Amino acid sequence: MSLADPGFKNFAGRVRRIEKAHRKGYGFEARGTLGRSATWRRQRSFGKLVRSFLFMVLLGWVMKGAIFFYVGESVYEERVAGMAMGNNFDPIAAGIMTSDPVTRLIAAFLGEVFPQVHGQSGL
Repeated sequence: MSLADPGFKNFAGRVRRIEKAHRKGYGFEARGTLGRSATWRRQRSFGKLVRSFLFMVLLGWVMKGAIFFYVGESVYEERVAGMAMGNNFDPIAAGIMTSDPVTRLIAAFLGEVFPQVHGQSGL
């Protein structure tokens, strides 16, 4: 192929066009394949939101159970009662932190797993 060949000019033009597209971030895309411009976003799912919310609630219960286990029942109830007498958001926090059956169940499980820690009150 020589420079005077009209096929070369056509070819060189296509190469320049492809190189320009590559500089802009485009890529070669064959029919029926996913290329760089065929990106797609996942649709937001309601299930993912629900799973995240349930995970946060479960994490909160585990934290409540761990605190209940570590400080003991009497100290825990005393502190929650003190929060209930407070102002602003303290009564709301006391309502959330009240010991429920799930919290007691988690504390009992932690008592079986870590028996030597039970009863220590470092706070």
